[in-house]
Amino acid sequence: MTSGSAEALDSICFEQPLNERVRTFLRLEFLFGQHAHHRQDRSQYGLRARLQTLLDTLTVLSRSDLKKDILKELLEQHAHLTRLSARPGVDPERLGHVLKELTTSINGLQQLITQFAGSALRDNEFLISIHNRTSIPGGTCGFDLPAYHFWLSQPYETVNRNLEAWFTDLAPFEVAIGLYLKLLRGSTEPTPAVARGGLYVHAPQGPVQLLRVFVPQAAAAYPEISAGAHRFTIRFVSLHDVNRRSTQVHSDVPFNIQCCAL
Repeated sequence: MTSGSAEALDSICFEQPLNERVRTFLRLEFLFGQHAHHRQDRSQYGLRARLQTLLDTLTVLSRSDLKKDILKELLEQHAHLTRLSARPGVDPERLGHVLKELTTSINGLQQLITQFAGSALRDNEFLISIHNRTSIPGGTCGFDLPAYHFWLSQPYETVNRNLEAWFTDLAPFEVAIGLYLKLLRGSTEPTPAVARGGLYVHAPQGPVQLLRVFVPQAAAAYPEISAGAHRFTIRFVSLHDVNRRSTQVHSDVPFNIQCCAL
């Protein structure tokens, strides 16, 4: 779930990825957002949270060749937008800005060593020792990892320098994934819809990579989305009390839907 966007400032935006690549990109966007937030906290707990987010990001990036995936997507978009420049009515200044962003992002990714994330989690004993204990509740206490406790006790400048160095190779991914998702979300406009009796079924006209549902705050409900290749089913559920079970909404719910694809 993301917060309300420019398309509907009084709404909550719920996103449903429809393929594994977009699912992974959204997870990474979430982790990069967490990292940016924790970067502002200079306390030991803030530094712990920042390193944990960094380790989570490296874990996601090490599972497959995401560098190849995101490069392929950006190169395809660069070629597509370049062809658009010859069409009448296209804003050359805006298109030129996007193409420049794509070129910069592509160059940044191409300079990275393939599978660097796996190497970081395999070759750095300090990071490995922390990573191996993060699945244990409270497993990174000072008595479990004295080296970690010692490192966190160093001057902030020393700790921050290490964290920034470990994040260096992640920065091009942050830029590239952010740019790709911005293009994907901007590929179409939201359209109004109504869930009759709290239920909405939609058959898209073509392939969809990301489904976005904008629900007005006043609806006091959230969507449970079941999405397949040929049909989406959206069931609205009310959560008045987090200590009680959610219940399906049976009244009509107006909302906006956006079927994004590149």
